[in-house]
Amino acid sequence: MKEQARLKGEIRRLLRERNAVMLAHNYQRDEIQEIADITGDSLGLSQEAAKCEAEVIVFCGVHFMAESAAILSPDKTVLLPRLEAGCPMADMITADDLRAYRAAHPGAVVVTYVNSSAEVKALSDICCTSGNAVNVVRSIPDEREIYMVPDRNLAHYVAKMSGRRLTWWDGYCPTHERLTIEATVRARAAHPGAVLVVHPECPPEVVEMADAVLSTSGMCSYCRRSEAKEFLVGTELGILYRLRKENPGKTFFLASRALICPNMKLTTLEDVRDSLVSLSPVVTVPPAIREKALSALEAMLRVPRDVS
Repeated sequence: MKEQARLKGEIRRLLRERNAVMLAHNYQRDEIQEIADITGDSLGLSQEAAKCEAEVIVFCGVHFMAESAAILSPDKTVLLPRLEAGCPMADMITADDLRAYRAAHPGAVVVTYVNSSAEVKALSDICCTSGNAVNVVRSIPDEREIYMVPDRNLAHYVAKMSGRRLTWWDGYCPTHERLTIEATVRARAAHPGAVLVVHPECPPEVVEMADAVLSTSGMCSYCRRSEAKEFLVGTELGILYRLRKENPGKTFFLASRALICPNMKLTTLEDVRDSLVSLSPVVTVPPAIREKALSALEAMLRVPRDVS
């Protein structure tokens, strides 16, 4: 603990010296979230970073998140302390894959989950988050063909909730995919009074069992407002830190011990310190790709919160 305290002090000093802001995704290690300036979901963090005066953004997350920050803050230096921290789902579709689909379906509206590369976003019509995906799809004219990438589970959930006919790319999050019906049944039996909240990246059959289906930010808001005292959480382990911190009178259980993302756990305090010392690794997005990806993100931000 003394070593952690020393590292945290060193990081805070370096953040001041570099005029830097430290962002931590809700799935990061507890000690990373504890010291971060801002914690949250991927797009929300990038939006907050774009508003602040810092010259340097230290993004404790995975590669596509740092790219999003670079898209929204092109004049700032974006650091990803562990460059190899990637997202397997984002990697399941390439720009060439989407280019081929677009060539075969020129009239389709491509809706791309923010958990994707900048190149894929740049080939999209509009982006979405897990929290606003239903509204984004509802905002598209009824007669248009809609294609969602890269997450089949999110797309399945959106099709059901929006009532729209969708097709989708066959990608998925390996971590959320590990939450099985069997594990969820066991968890509910162990905690019969708990409210089950799950992420829409979980398999459809698990989503069907949930009391609430929410993004990470949505889970945090829901659990704060709820009068329930016990919750079963169907998303990555890291969110428990924030849920417990914000709700000291409530109890949270992970729905399965398999819900750990190795990529989200790569970044350590030492990595953050070293990144601030060397001002590397830097994540950038080429201007032509950035401009098109920004257009897809801005199209999403123009969608009203409630679309009937």
